[in-house]
Amino acid sequence: MTTLPAPTQLAGWRHIYSGKVRDLYTPADGSDAHLLVVASNRVSAFDHVLEPPIPGKGALLTALSNWWFARIDLPNHLVGDGAAAPEVPAEVADRAMLTRRLEMHPIECVVRGALTGSGYAEYERTGAVCGIELPAGLRDGDLLDTPIYTPAYKAPLGEHDENITFERSVELVGAEAATALRDASLRIFTAARDLAAARGVVLADTKFEFGRDPRTGELVLADEVLTSDSSRYWDASAYHDTSLPRQDRLASFDKQIVRNWLSEHWDRAGEPPALPERIVAQTYDRYRELYVRLTGGEPPYAPVAV
Repeated sequence: MTTLPAPTQLAGWRHIYSGKVRDLYTPADGSDAHLLVVASNRVSAFDHVLEPPIPGKGALLTALSNWWFARIDLPNHLVGDGAAAPEVPAEVADRAMLTRRLEMHPIECVVRGALTGSGYAEYERTGAVCGIELPAGLRDGDLLDTPIYTPAYKAPLGEHDENITFERSVELVGAEAATALRDASLRIFTAARDLAAARGVVLADTKFEFGRDPRTGELVLADEVLTSDSSRYWDASAYHDTSLPRQDRLASFDKQIVRNWLSEHWDRAGEPPALPERIVAQTYDRYRELYVRLTGGEPPYAPVAV
């Protein structure tokens, strides 16, 4: 994997971790009640962080997460206005979430409303996805009558997550927590799918992450939620137009443009090539289009590449 760039130094905050897209900070004074989650403009594909980044991507993903958090009837990790908390640095304010510290569950809560991607590949081999038997004869992209919950175990840093059965999730976190994670994930997905459909968008699948508040014990929705990076969305009019080629019907509102370009111009040996300006612009436009379709508003735009 490509080495990540040095994290931005933020006054009053100490950097503790960087992923492919997000950087985490804790208060420099040593208090542990809060985290600052900063979405960068980095874009990754095939286990590499690519150059150049996508200007405005971090602000857009943060704004879309916040929009969804406000519409989900479940406690989330955001620290509200007026709470006694550290100040968010102005230079990252449009792409940062000030959150409470949680005890994170080691389960990635995946919900599938359509059969595609790795789920379809598993179905072709076994007729099931994460132990859930599905009807025979389903095709790539088919919508499921009832969404299915297909959790994954969050592997240690540097390893790949592992798709697991619900029964395995019970072994990992206990029956009560596993059931709460499944039920909350399905409830959120169903409501989000219906809202997206009303805006001409198909929510095919998504992943959620949850934590436990160490003070209250309540289940808390965390990380990003229902963004282009954590979800697969399709244009409803294109999806239902069966005269279109499959790749057009299932064109997602995410970085698939980047993956397609890399597949044509890189043999996966050595470092990947730099993305052309047109691919950078097209990728942002695809992210932006989803935001506008869902929210009806214009997204923030941060032109500084980080």
